[in-house]
Amino acid sequence: MINNSNENALMDDANSPDLNQKLMGNISQDFVKVADQLKEASYQIRKRGFSDYPIFPVSNSEIELGLLLIDSGELTNRYVYKASYMQEFVDRKLIGQESVLLFTENYKNPDEYCCLFALIGEFSGFVFVPYPED
Repeated sequence: MINNSNENALMDDANSPDLNQKLMGNISQDFVKVADQLKEASYQIRKRGFSDYPIFPVSNSEIELGLLLIDSGELTNRYVYKASYMQEFVDRKLIGQESVLLFTENYKNPDEYCCLFALIGEFSGFVFVPYPED
């Protein structure tokens, strides 16, 4: 995980080393259940001009970030998925203004990867998960 400011500027270009294998396995298993909906939401966020950088906060508890997209258990999924984008993270100082360039440089192709902001247990950070191939 790269911290680039005194603000809570979180950036992860290769998935955080703090992200243990068990947690990544849980996220991946859950992600498969909601991947199609997240991919479509990512497409719509970009197509409608909201942002080129969709972010999907994912958590096992209620968080005040983004708009509810998929509630836990809705699709036999474990976690809550919300829809957001980079500007909300900047506005809330989760990405420092001086880290925007770093974020955009490290943001992976949204047609191939989903940018999750995971807030699960003690872990919080960006995780890029590839969409399953059809």
